[in-house]
Amino acid sequence: MDAHREGGAAGSRGDVLRLAVPPELVESGVIDYLVPRFSLKTATRIAVVGPGAEADARLGSDGRAAFEGMGQVWHLSVGADPDAEAFADWLFSEVGRNTLDSFAPDGETVFTSEVKKTVAVAKVSYDGDAGEGAELALTHCGRCHVVGEINRRKSIGSTPSFAVLRTLSDWDSRFQAFYALNPHPAFTQIAEVTPEFDITRPSPIAPVEMTLDDLEDIMAYVAEIAPADLGAPIQSR
Repeated sequence: MDAHREGGAAGSRGDVLRLAVPPELVESGVIDYLVPRFSLKTATRIAVVGPGAEADARLGSDGRAAFEGMGQVWHLSVGADPDAEAFADWLFSEVGRNTLDSFAPDGETVFTSEVKKTVAVAKVSYDGDAGEGAELALTHCGRCHVVGEINRRKSIGSTPSFAVLRTLSDWDSRFQAFYALNPHPAFTQIAEVTPEFDITRPSPIAPVEMTLDDLEDIMAYVAEIAPADLGAPIQSR
């Protein structure tokens, strides 16, 4: 092995950079490939130790995502040791990334520095009563918006349906604060939230009056509505 691998107390602390690496990663051969190239560049000697040993830097599941391969993303965590910081700088540099990407035993690439980010999408849920919210939405919102099949032909055509609104990335914040978005302030009253109507400017239509609990019920209902399928955009010719 090109890197110095410690089984016991080989070398004194300060003379070498102690890099903790899981056995399976060592067995892949990538550490033997990376370490001498880093050492040649920086004249820093690395001692590879097991994951449970005291170390200045570690490859594993914690720290900054460094590379991907063998069915997982490998992370690098470093302490305050200057050599550890130098190793991190090298590994994440263009030279280090290219070196990692060029590791191809038997002509087959095993690791990649292009780490795919996985974004966890949390399902939005509300504590309100969705059934009650459906009735409230029809009563208060159905005169302008298509709430569902029940009022598909009884709304104002220029207003977006609930299903269309659900396609927006910020649909929840729009619904939660709908009473502050035009034209709603002119005719909407939320108990203990919105101010009373100006007596010189009364509501132009029968006012929408609800509580925050009512709004929570409506949010619970809207969260269950499937976003509209708007299809692919039409290509201009």
